Amino acid sequence: MRVLDYVVPILSVLPEIEKPRRKQDVTDKLIWTGMALFIFLICSQLPVYGIRPKEGSDPLHFMRMVLASNKGTLMELGISPIVTASLVMQFLQGARLISYNENSSRDRKVFSGAQKAFGLIITVVEAVAYVFSGAYGDVRDIGSFSCVLIVTQLVIAGVICLLLDEMLQKGYGFGNGISLFISTNICEAIFWKAFSPFMVNTGRGQEFEGAIVSLFHQLVQSTNKVKALKDAFYRPHLPNVMSLLSTGVVFLIVIYTQGFAVNIGLQHEATRQMVPQKIKLFYTSNMPIVLQTALISNLYFISSMLHKKFADSPIVGLLGTWGPSHSGAGPAVPLSGLVYYVSPPQGFADAVSDPVHAVFYVVFMVFGCAFFSKSWVAVSNQTSKELAQEWHRNGLILPGRKSRDNLQQVVERYVPTAAALGGICIGLLTILADLLGAVGSGTGVLLAVTFIYSYYEQLEQEKYLPTFLSKK
Repeated sequence: MRVLDYVVPILSVLPEIEKPRRKQDVTDKLIWTGMALFIFLICSQLPVYGIRPKEGSDPLHFMRMVLASNKGTLMELGISPIVTASLVMQFLQGARLISYNENSSRDRKVFSGAQKAFGLIITVVEAVAYVFSGAYGDVRDIGSFSCVLIVTQLVIAGVICLLLDEMLQKGYGFGNGISLFISTNICEAIFWKAFSPFMVNTGRGQEFEGAIVSLFHQLVQSTNKVKALKDAFYRPHLPNVMSLLSTGVVFLIVIYTQGFAVNIGLQHEATRQMVPQKIKLFYTSNMPIVLQTALISNLYFISSMLHKKFADSPIVGLLGTWGPSHSGAGPAVPLSGLVYYVSPPQGFADAVSDPVHAVFYVVFMVFGCAFFSKSWVAVSNQTSKELAQEWHRNGLILPGRKSRDNLQQVVERYVPTAAALGGICIGLLTILADLLGAVGSGTGVLLAVTFIYSYYEQLEQEKYLPTFLSKK
């Protein structure tokens, strides 16, 4: 009996979204997508009842935008359970601990159900871990009833997030929940850091938080315009104009590299009309960096929790030690250990001052993204064989040939290379964005741009875009 067969009895009790009974038109998809986004944003603003949050106790501060998470709200866990479940299933399949027939609809349904079950289990585990790690205050002060209430709220919100993602993936809306929620979170953060009207005391007086607002304010108020420009472009500890420009540069680079692809000359078997197909450099899109982020966020959380309980343990110290940042403000940051070396350097100056950290981070990101990219090809049914079969089902063949094997041989030349090289490029672009100081972290900007571009391609493919926005 296979491992997946043990999941079959629980499929009937798992919450599930039925597939739409008819094809959704653009209006329907916009309504469902907007509804999913509205629910997510509401949950991101509703505070968890019964918490007593503590300052400086947020190990996931660096990852919140990328995980579509908001501290102290119902969306505390964000998409972390969904992505972590995918990561676990990918590991189990890669280690051949589970197997299923990708051509069997029953096996695909069972595999999807197992992933959903893992997501629900991880939601409960993370909710309990958050409470008992002291993220919401001392458990003894909160009380048993409040602890149960907090866990219940986080689990319900996690289930809602899972169902919203499933609803979009089953064709009710555009894309999926992961892409929609992350893109919204990051774009909101970038807009806020550019135009925030709130004042912040930085130790040298009150300043506007938003970089653009601060630029105009300083130009109007200061008599020394050169100094005002310098402060607005390079001010530390708050968003500055240079970080916004860096974000724009990364945006343009990522958009440009999205066009890299190899064209396979195919023709329709019935009409003999040429129908070229593309294999893109970013064959697995941004999934490598999503999975890499899930791995790092879990390392952060586990390390921070262990450090609070066993700060003097040398084994815990190898995983990571935590303390205040160099500025002394904000949440605790990793100071040493594994979690320190997998965290990005804070700009070129930080990379130069600690080259070992910089080199380790570069190697970790590049090889990690390449590994996850190649692994995701098998998990997501995007291997050379499956791609060739899909094209063959659509009536596409190589000119002058009818054999599916010949088509698979041609595809085999490109897919493994595109998966590995695409993962490496994703890792290098993330590192570049981190070193340039892009707003919202390099990972965040990269994810936002690639997600938005994938939405653009889907809308264009389904002919939902206005003519002036289309590539053709």
